[in-house]
Amino acid sequence: MRILSIFFLLLSVSISHAQELSCVVNVNARQVEGSERTMFTKMEKALYDLINGRKWTKDEFKADERIECSILINLEERLSANEYSGNIQIQASRPIFNTTYKSPIVNIRDEDLTFKYNQFEPLQYTEGTYSGELTQVIAFYIYIILGFDYDSFSPEGGTIYFQEAQRIVTNAQNSSYPGWQAFQSQRNRYWLVDNYLSARFKPMRQMFYTYHRRGFDLMSEDVMRARNTISQSLKALRPIHSVAPASYNMQVLFNAKMQELVELYSQATPQEKEEIIELLITIDAGNANNYEKIRKSK
Repeated sequence: MRILSIFFLLLSVSISHAQELSCVVNVNARQVEGSERTMFTKMEKALYDLINGRKWTKDEFKADERIECSILINLEERLSANEYSGNIQIQASRPIFNTTYKSPIVNIRDEDLTFKYNQFEPLQYTEGTYSGELTQVIAFYIYIILGFDYDSFSPEGGTIYFQEAQRIVTNAQNSSYPGWQAFQSQRNRYWLVDNYLSARFKPMRQMFYTYHRRGFDLMSEDVMRARNTISQSLKALRPIHSVAPASYNMQVLFNAKMQELVELYSQATPQEKEEIIELLITIDAGNANNYEKIRKSK
């Protein structure tokens, strides 16, 4: 009996190590919770179990290889007894080789979050079907995280995960909730994944690989060479800016990367600084004031 118990313990450890994500989940329900704090605590746990307890890919991940991410749900309004609206914030990072630094790869705030939640109904996601609004949104962003992470390690390596996110969008086309339809907004889930899978955004995906794998991952070996590679990768975004200025995907990219770029180029040569400031202000004008800080740094 003891041997059997040890076997199942080892099996459970093996299974937990196989998961891809190490995700922190928080549900902020202060604006709506009233006396139902326990229910939202259970919602938080159910989401944690869904995200961290499910196998989302066919690959095996060791414990120290799991993708670090966080999901914050802010509930702002109770629409009915079991229906809520608010927003969801998704962040993720990936380690940089031979360093303790983790580079942010996802930073998305989605304002189109509306769903129904019943305390005693389990949260389950079933591929190929519409499983309920909350689980659809969560699964969509899990595949977006995976897409970004895999793209950062191999050229267009995240395609199958972006395609899975697109299938979720397709399955949600009859949903009465916002965020899924092309006509509702140019900055929603539909366009986020549709753009990433379109030909005109391929340079962005190539840039994402070069930036991380050929740039930051080699930073510990040769800082100047790695930074130059990153600069070259960013120049590949000019054509996208030309055909889709201020696109949602560019906004998502720089929401994750702006602070990292300011810190990186604050250590650059004066010539590098001027070149990169001109480029970044052109392709990401919304953060122009932040990029000006590069010039003032010493």
